[in-house]
Amino acid sequence: MVIQTACREHANAIARLIMQAMNYDCCRYYAGPEHSLEDFERMMTRLVEADNSQYSYTNTHVALDDDGCVAGICVTYDGARLHELREAFIHAARECFGRDYSTIGDETAPGELYIDSLAVDEQYRGRGIAGDLLRVAIAKASDMGIPAGLLVDKGNPLAERLYVRMGFKHVGDTVWGGHPMKHLQYQIST
Repeated sequence: MVIQTACREHANAIARLIMQAMNYDCCRYYAGPEHSLEDFERMMTRLVEADNSQYSYTNTHVALDDDGCVAGICVTYDGARLHELREAFIHAARECFGRDYSTIGDETAPGELYIDSLAVDEQYRGRGIAGDLLRVAIAKASDMGIPAGLLVDKGNPLAERLYVRMGFKHVGDTVWGGHPMKHLQYQIST
């Protein structure tokens, strides 16, 4: 298994894993009742292929198996860029679904490397890939001199245990995609 910066060719695999990280209920929430998960996947693939999206392949590290298949992903970006990067999602949701998310709440803020999406394909789980991807994100945050932060669904205690085991601490609560979430941060030593 090798971890590297993603390439545009990984876009569809990244989009599928982002949807898994979001959870399919959130994807349905954002697509709206008249659109399918396949519609949402098409939109997300376009956003991953773009250079100016929070979900861009340029913001993504991938874990690749020996055949070059995407086994896991970790999407991160500087929280200070959230509004700029989110414009692509707002535009795409309006175009694809006729839905306006211009007033959506912020999931991060300046002063944090935001771990937007972390997911490992089901067939590769239990091999430490999520921890390896998190370590890459933590190293990136350390290089930037800011904490790494993420949201974890309160209904996903397995993921929360991983984050806590890696050193993340609870710093607040919020709602995202219609789900109650915990905001966790990994403080960088200076």
